[in-house]
Amino acid sequence: MVSPKLKESLPLYKVLANALTQRIYEGDWAVGSHLPSEAALCKSFEASRHTLRHALQTLERDGLVLRRQGAPTQVISRRKVRRFTQSFNSPIDILSYPRNTYRQNIVEDFIELDKPLSEMIGGAVGSSWYHIGGIRKQQDSEEVIAWTDIYILPQFASLTSDPEHSQVMVFEQIEKKYGTRIDRAEVDVYAVGVSANIAKKLELKVGDPCLVIVRRYFDNQDKLFEVTFTYHPHNKYTYKMEFKSDAGN
Repeated sequence: MVSPKLKESLPLYKVLANALTQRIYEGDWAVGSHLPSEAALCKSFEASRHTLRHALQTLERDGLVLRRQGAPTQVISRRKVRRFTQSFNSPIDILSYPRNTYRQNIVEDFIELDKPLSEMIGGAVGSSWYHIGGIRKQQDSEEVIAWTDIYILPQFASLTSDPEHSQVMVFEQIEKKYGTRIDRAEVDVYAVGVSANIAKKLELKVGDPCLVIVRRYFDNQDKLFEVTFTYHPHNKYTYKMEFKSDAGN
C-alpha cells in the first residue's frame, strides 16, 4: 500500500514508481522475471491503471523494466541506468559531443564500398573510404555510451595518429589538418532493434532498442567527405534541444 504521508508530498505516480523501484532493488522481482499483471499491481498498491502506467513509464525510462505491447513487463535491471544528456545551443552542437567524452578506436581499415554499404553511406559502389570503428565513453565513469562507425575519404586516414584524435570530432580534425570545412550537413535520427554485430559491441541483446544518429558532411563543392553512424543503447543517451524565439528583438 502507498504511504498516505508520501501521497501529500509527491505525485501519486512517483510514489508508486519509487515503491516499485524499491521492490525491484530488494529482489522481490528478479532480473529476467516479469512483474505481476496491471490488475494485480493496481489492487496491491490501491492505484488506478492510469497512475500505474505512468509509474511503469518512469521505471522504463530509468532502465529497470522493458515493456512491449501485448507482453508482460520484464525486469531488466535492479539499478537505475545512468543517462547521458546533451544539450544544444547552436546547430554545430548537433554534430558534436561534449568534451567530457572520448572515443576509443577498435577498428581502422581501408575499404571499398559494396552495394549495401554504398546505399548506407551515399558513396559510389567500389569507391575507397577509410573506416574507423570505436566506442565512446564518459571520462569520469568510463561508461560506454555509444558505438560509432566513421567513414572518411582515404586521404584523411592519417588523422588517427594525431594525439588529439580521441578527444575531438573527426570533422574538426579534417578542417584543422586538411582545410576541408563543412558547408552542409545532414542528420538523421531513428530507433532500431540492434543487430547481432552492434549488440556484441555494446553488450546488448539482439533486438534491444537503440537510438541511431547518422551524420553526413559535405564540403563547399557539395562533396561528401565524412559519414558517421552512432548507436546509443536504450535509455543511456538523451538529446535535449531548446529553441528561443527572437520575436521582439
